Amino acid sequence: MSDDKSTLGNLADAAKAKINEGADRARAAGHEVASHFGGTADNLEDKAQAAKDRAKAEGHNAEAHAEYAEGKREATDGDGR
Repeated sequence: MSDDKSTLGNLADAAKAKINEGADRARAAGHEVASHFGGTADNLEDKAQAAKDRAKAEGHNAEAHAEYAEGKREATDGDGR
């Protein structure tokens, strides 16, 4: 998030972060499914990777909310540039 970005720039960054969040959640779901097949070591590795991907998704979700809020603030209080 940067103060010199336009409203549109902030909203574009929010959309990008939501796309990244979706990709992370899809990867986590894939690892979760994979954790039900194979050996114990593979299952544990897949569960760990799923948890890591979910954490990354939460980070992207927070980033999206912050960018959106900044874009909205800029649109209403700032000059929009």
